[in-house]
This record gives sequence, C-alpha cells and structure tokens, in this order.
Amino acid sequence: MLNIPRLFASPEWAYRSRREFLARAGGGLGLLALADLLQAEEAKAKDPLAPKKPHFPAKAQSVIWLFMNGGPSQVDTWDYKPELAKRDGQELPGFDPNTGFFNRQVGPLMKSPFQFTQHGQCGKWVSELFPHMARHVDKMAFIHSLWTDSNNHSPALFKMNTGMTRMGFPCVGSWVTYGLGSESRSLPAFCVMYDTLGRGIPKGHSLNWGAGFLPTIFQGTAFKPQGDPIDNLQRPADITAQRQRQQLDLLAKLNQTSLEKHPDEPDLAARIESYELAYRMQMAAPEALDLSRETESTQKLYGLDNPKATHFAKQCLIARRLVERGVRFVQIYSGGMENDLSWDGHNNIAKNHSGFAQETDQPIAGLLEDLHRRGLLERTLVIWGGEFGRLPIVQKGNNGRDHNPHTMTYWLAGGGIKGGVSYGASDDLGFKAVENRVSINDFHATVLHLLGLDHKKLTYRYNGRDFRLTDVAGTVIKEILA
Repeated sequence: MLNIPRLFASPEWAYRSRREFLARAGGGLGLLALADLLQAEEAKAKDPLAPKKPHFPAKAQSVIWLFMNGGPSQVDTWDYKPELAKRDGQELPGFDPNTGFFNRQVGPLMKSPFQFTQHGQCGKWVSELFPHMARHVDKMAFIHSLWTDSNNHSPALFKMNTGMTRMGFPCVGSWVTYGLGSESRSLPAFCVMYDTLGRGIPKGHSLNWGAGFLPTIFQGTAFKPQGDPIDNLQRPADITAQRQRQQLDLLAKLNQTSLEKHPDEPDLAARIESYELAYRMQMAAPEALDLSRETESTQKLYGLDNPKATHFAKQCLIARRLVERGVRFVQIYSGGMENDLSWDGHNNIAKNHSGFAQETDQPIAGLLEDLHRRGLLERTLVIWGGEFGRLPIVQKGNNGRDHNPHTMTYWLAGGGIKGGVSYGASDDLGFKAVENRVSINDFHATVLHLLGLDHKKLTYRYNGRDFRLTDVAGTVIKEILA
C-alpha cells in the first residue's frame, strides 16, 4: 500500500493501490491544466494584445522599421550604377515627363555626386554617405527591384505602410500586433517615433500608423518629439496609487457592463484595455525610456555624443530598449513634412542626402551592432527604406532628383534574413526595376512570413468581406531568407 500523506488520509482519499492513486492524481492534474488553459483563453478574449501563436514557427519576434521619409535616392545610396556616370548629361530616351512630380523640370541624366566603394565579404558597393552602415553589409539583404504605384508622397506612404494608396486601412504594425499580440504587458505593442527637430511628421500624418478598421488598440502609439514622450505617465500628486486603482476598477466595471450589452463593439474592448495599459505604463515606460541607464560606451556607439546624430541616436537606442522588453513593432521616421526637411531631395541632392545620412548613419550602425552583441538581432527584423526612389535624371534648375515610383532599394537585416545578398535589379541607369521585380504586396508578405504569419490567413472581416494586408496578391521572397 502506498504511504499516503496525512493530508490525504481521510476515507475519500484512501487508495487500494499505487495505480489507483496515480490514475486519480493524473486526472486531477489534467483538470488543473485544462482549467489553466481555459483561464488563459478567457484572458486572451478580454485582452486583445495577449500573445498569440503564429501560423508557423517564426524567425523574428519583433520589428524595427527605419523609415527614411521623403524617398531616398537608390542611385546615391545602395544601388551603384557606373553606367549612369558614363552617360552623365545625356538625355534619357523615351522618358515620360509625368513619371515624376514636376513634369516641367525634366533634365538630362545626372551621375551620383557620391563615390561608391566595396565593403564586406559580399563586396557590396556602398555610397560614401554611409561609412558606418557599410561595415554591416554582410548582415543585410538588399532588394533593388522594389516598386510602387504612386509618385506622390501621401499615397506612396500609405501604400508602403498599409498596402493601399488610399487612407483608412490598417498599417503593417497594426496587422502584426493584431496577429501576434505583444510580449509586453506594460508597454504599447506598437510604438512610433517621428522627427524631434521640429520638422513635422510625415505627410498623411498619423494615418501612416493607424489601425484603420481594426480595433483601435492595434494602432501605433506615437511618442511626442518634445517633453514626455507619452502623456500622463506621471500620476497626479493628489491621487494615490490605491485611489487610482479604485477609479480604474470602477471604470472597468462600468465599461464591462456596457460591453456585455454591446458585444460587437471592438472599440469599447480596446478602450478598456487601453486604460489598463496606461496604468501599467506609468511604472514601466519611464524605466524603458531612461537612457541614463545605458553605459557610456553604448551611448557613444549609437552617437549620442555626435551633435548631428543625437536625436536619431536616442530614438534608435529607445527602439532597442523597447524590443528588449517585448514590444512587437517599432517604427522610426527620419525627416519631417516638407522637401528640404526630409529625404525629399528635389533641391541639391548632395546637400540633402548628406545631411540626413549624417543624422542616421552612425545610429543605425550602432543599433545593428548593439542588437548583435546582445543576441537580439537574430530575433529582431530591422528594415530600412522610404516610400519610393528617385529619378536618375536631374530636376532642372534645382540640381536635385524628382520622385521615382519605378524602383527603390530596401534592405533588411536580422531575424530570418540571409545576410550579404542582393535580390532583383534595376536597369543600368537605376530608372526601372527589371529583374525579379518586387511589389509592395510581395514585400509585406515577406515581412509577415518572417514573423510566422501566413499573409493569406491573416484576415479581418469588415463590411462583409475578409481583408488582408496584401489584398489579393503577394509572394514571399524566399531568396533573401536564411
């Protein structure tokens, strides 16, 4: 007979054999496990940001998207075109003047004002604009054949962010957090940082990180460029923690009662969770955003001591601290609203791109190095690019380049990416994507795939139909996957 502890010595716990004890104990443990699973599922139903399983094993768990707002020139950054230098000053045969935005300022071909040299074991040709990032080309996969279908900033921004040129659709970060939830219970799942130098926000404004028809809990949380990044992180002096908790409990009870009466109101559920998240953030966010906790060597790695790069360096370092704490999606915008205030190099491409490269090169290189050192790069997907490329011809009278929807260059690094490779190609002048052309749908499908999401299965029913980020198209670019 098994020696039963005194706790179980009453008649109802007396077992005739070891086998009977194990059978009953096993059943009890199974019920406990079932109860725990059901409780977890109930919690997920109440919390739309609770972590969710991907469709298949993921390579990346989080994303940092470095958005070069305004449209960086591919032929002056990563897409080396020696033929363009040879034909400098010649006309581009058959060019449609309506390709760009200023059809009356069409000039001849213009070579890049920047020198290119090879870097890394892969021998990648890189512009002198990026001496720091050039050291990391063996970590990067370049897409040289990405194209879009708008030559205007706002529609092109919407296209790159939401897959549609029209406003009102969920952005990539919203789709990702809708599909996967967040590992952090005390920070926003999706964070956005834009220009901190008073140059404004991207055209299209917050719709670039909006949730569209998804519940509003999945929209990006934009950090303010000045002062406290997030409003109301500090509790009012006359309200104690206990009193605030009581207020939230009462508010949650009232909202829950309303939600039970109107179960098909997703925004109400999102509002309930947003109040709770805001409460938790009062403790977690100040610590996550406190860069004084970083070592001096780490701060220098990002360029916090570089006056030209300090603002963007802080944002990149915050991004690392956020993904380190479980934030799912971070997007950082370089550049503001108007032409000279962003990568929109209509006027003097050399001056425009030099200025923004000096702001971003060291911080981005520092971010890649820091993620690598901490073992975070293998689970963090880093993305670099803008809303379109630029024309290989000069914009007459301005010594700049106009918009080019026909080709642009993006690079990806980190989670699930094969480093040191280039995919696709533009023509010899960098005008149009001609080899392995990549649509925005293809690009989005690839990003979702790296996060373990099947872009065809990630859907949301709205107005009687199932919507998805990639609409009815999209093919994963398997050649850049590790």
